[in-house]
Amino acid sequence: MRIFLFILFFGFLFTVQAQVPGKTPKKGDKDFDKTQAPAIEYKTPDMNDILFTDDIVDTIAGGEQSNYSFDGEKDWSVLEEDTASWQEGEEVGDEEFVVVEVEEQQRVDSSWVTIAQYYSVWDTRSIDPYKIDPADFKDTIAFHLYDSLMGHYWSMPLTSSKTNSSFGMRGSRWHYGIDLDLEVGDPVMACYDGIVRIVQYNSGGYGYYILVRHYNGFETLYAHLSRQDVKVGQIVKAGEVIGLGGNTGRSSGPHLHFEVRYAGNAFNPIYMYDFPKHTLRSSVFSLKPEHYAYAKEARKVYYHTVRSGETISTISRRYGVSVTQICKLNGISTKTVIRAGRRLRIR
Repeated sequence: MRIFLFILFFGFLFTVQAQVPGKTPKKGDKDFDKTQAPAIEYKTPDMNDILFTDDIVDTIAGGEQSNYSFDGEKDWSVLEEDTASWQEGEEVGDEEFVVVEVEEQQRVDSSWVTIAQYYSVWDTRSIDPYKIDPADFKDTIAFHLYDSLMGHYWSMPLTSSKTNSSFGMRGSRWHYGIDLDLEVGDPVMACYDGIVRIVQYNSGGYGYYILVRHYNGFETLYAHLSRQDVKVGQIVKAGEVIGLGGNTGRSSGPHLHFEVRYAGNAFNPIYMYDFPKHTLRSSVFSLKPEHYAYAKEARKVYYHTVRSGETISTISRRYGVSVTQICKLNGISTKTVIRAGRRLRIR
């Protein structure tokens, strides 16, 4: 019995000691000298190591991964979709369309291009998509047409500048350009650096034609071509051949119909060019309200009183307008019988 109690007492004492936390070795204890520091390997970091490869998330786009990448050397590209038919405030896709003016400065010296503000409306079909009334033009604006020190030059549209027909009224129609003599196949050149906006064909008027938007703020139009050598959105330099002269469309003989426009409205090119001397008048052109004084005359409505024996065809030839135009203006068809004394609107 005593032996059993002795064993039970020492068993209980051993259990209590086992539950007491171990003591930290102190200097002088026999176990202190046996304590070792943990083995840690130190390494100088390599700056080329990739620490993580997390994808960049575009939070503005709703948390979806963005595919955007920046290329500082990428050429500027114009809009690939016509926007002229959009109305301001109209929802286009998920965004609201707002007409603004954009100043393009990539790869063009900003000090030179500040006058060349590009309309964000980009239309590859309409010559005048801007809908700006020339009668509202009240200020005088000075434009730097070129700057050779900055690598921006100019050129005449042809190698010679013999004028066949001037800007102004022609019969009952307004002639919005100047006609320059040429032979079919003669090279036609861009007048200034710019971007091709229109490459089209119009059977009742311009024939094959090209319109170029220039960095100096103007647009030039080249019509009745036999060949077009550029495409929409192509960047061209002054003097670069963009097509060949011809006799296409409404044309009585080979010539280049040449127009200069600002904000969609044409003005007489002789204000800018001295065609007899085959040169520009100045490197700086001042656009004035009087350059658009013709607009009032051009808007006049003309009527013709039908005489006995006349037909729509004979009237159209007399005034130099198409049968289609006469029919459209008067709400008639080519089969309509017109009687003497009737008034027809010609334009």
